[in-house]
Amino acid sequence: MELQKLSNGHHHVAMPGEEGVAPEEEKFLPHKSDGSKRPQFTDFEGKTSFGMSVFNLSNAIMGSGILGLSYAMSNTGIVLFLILLTCIACLSCYSIHLLLRSAGVVGIRAYEQLGLRAFGHPGKILAAVIITLHNIGAMSSYLFIVKYELPLVIQTFLGQTSSSDDWFMNGNYLIIIVSVCIILPLALMKHLGYLGYTSGFSLSCMVFFLSAVIYKRFNITCPLDTFGNHSVDTVVPDEACTTKYFTVNQETAYTIPILAFAFVCHPEVLPIYTELSNPTKRRMQSIGNVSVLGMFIMYFFTATFGYLTFYENTEAELLHTYSMVDPLDTLILCVRLAVLVAVTLTVPVVLFPIRRALQQLLFPGKPFHWLRHITIAVTLLFAVNLLVILVPNIRDIFGISGATTAPSLIFILPGLFYIRIIPSDQEPMSSRPKIQAACFAALGFIFMTMSLTFIVLDWISGENRSLGGH
Repeated sequence: MELQKLSNGHHHVAMPGEEGVAPEEEKFLPHKSDGSKRPQFTDFEGKTSFGMSVFNLSNAIMGSGILGLSYAMSNTGIVLFLILLTCIACLSCYSIHLLLRSAGVVGIRAYEQLGLRAFGHPGKILAAVIITLHNIGAMSSYLFIVKYELPLVIQTFLGQTSSSDDWFMNGNYLIIIVSVCIILPLALMKHLGYLGYTSGFSLSCMVFFLSAVIYKRFNITCPLDTFGNHSVDTVVPDEACTTKYFTVNQETAYTIPILAFAFVCHPEVLPIYTELSNPTKRRMQSIGNVSVLGMFIMYFFTATFGYLTFYENTEAELLHTYSMVDPLDTLILCVRLAVLVAVTLTVPVVLFPIRRALQQLLFPGKPFHWLRHITIAVTLLFAVNLLVILVPNIRDIFGISGATTAPSLIFILPGLFYIRIIPSDQEPMSSRPKIQAACFAALGFIFMTMSLTFIVLDWISGENRSLGGH
């Protein structure tokens, strides 16, 4: 999500908090003198098509959390899950609306610069830090999938049912190889629009994953005939294979954070807007709506068919549940490969806004420079690889960062930006749009408080639950 530094080597001195019109603010200007309100990028002509932009934003939305949605549904029931999923998707679209509305008023294309305009330098730092922490967590979660799933793929190719000590079965070595050979070259691209092709391929991999989940629903019978256990004498409770439509249990409270994390894409919205051809607010909002709708459909069907396959036996990571049935299943092998490809190709898309945030913090107003561009990418990948290698269980770190950064990016900051940036003479604080934005931000604080509370209770109880991650 390289914003200004992405564009044709032009530099954008972005100090919208100062008096006068800075180049960053010249992004949205009336077209010549004909009175048109159409926004124009005066320093960069966006060339990314509508379809490629949808691919990029959808790829930014889709995350590792998709593997935990069936588990979430098993703890809510189908109807309650659908209600919650619909609410989060609609709120995410509204959040995109707030960001685009705020950006359109002041002519800013960067999440961090909106923070600068709304709250001065502290707002810019806060936005950049939140984006950095959230996306480092997301990159780490993707590489954790590579670390744990790629050895299983190799193991299946070799026809083994247990792991070995060979170097090519060591996930730590594998994530380094994947990072250097695949992720780094993509992360070095100058423009985000070029990743539309890999994003489209990544999404097609997840569509294949969904197709396999649907197929396996009719291929695996309940109760499960698990690998290595073919006993027919085991008594299975009646509830084990009963569909739940509405249920509440100890795990239900984790569903909202899981779903919220699954729809985080907001740091990528404005950079994608920057590179969009014919960039209008309506066009970008349509891209957001189409992307969210597509992910909504994919999420719901994945969760439903995964849940209807395993019911109570659904694990927090869906692919692991299939391994209980047959670790050498060829179709699941292909699915693992598809998921690995999808998350691997998503890492460069997630890396862009981190680099953007770091450049805003460390090199504000500097022109694009290849050495800086490459150095930041290499440093980030090195740090994330080190994190994934050295930390054996990063779920607690993800839980804290996800419970604070996801509500901030989706709810709190867009609402506060809107309230602060939209002029009072246009919309007074008592107007309905600003009241809605204030309620939206307050909802984010509620989500954050609730998520942190359940994480702390989880730690106190000593139970090992998964929050999932974007």
